[in-house]
Amino acid sequence: MLSYFVLCIVSATAANYVAQMNMLPMLNGANFKLWKENVKIVLGCMDLNNALRTKKPTFTQENPNTDKIEKWERSNCMCLMIIKRSVPEAFRGSIVETTDAKLFLKELEQYFARNEKAEIGQTLSKLINM
Repeated sequence: MLSYFVLCIVSATAANYVAQMNMLPMLNGANFKLWKENVKIVLGCMDLNNALRTKKPTFTQENPNTDKIEKWERSNCMCLMIIKRSVPEAFRGSIVETTDAKLFLKELEQYFARNEKAEIGQTLSKLINM
């Protein structure tokens, strides 16, 4: 009976994760700020945002922190998978491949900040030339 109960909780949690991930909009370049906000909300609701909030714990002989390290690594791995799932392959090819979710999000932010500035410059140039 207990194993059935645990199985129901696990499957309900998995279904909840999938439902929340499906709510994430696909990144298209014009919606970066909204996309980033939604990613942070979804990861927070799923309690997977530890890798985005904290630095990776270090292992020392005096204080092994193995539980913290495992939780951080799981959070980081899940964050990367969820973030990459909502980023089209064309954008991923332009971003430096990394194994750190926080760094990957920062790289995306820098990429889209540069593109946004270039678009603003082009628009201003067109207005001036008119």
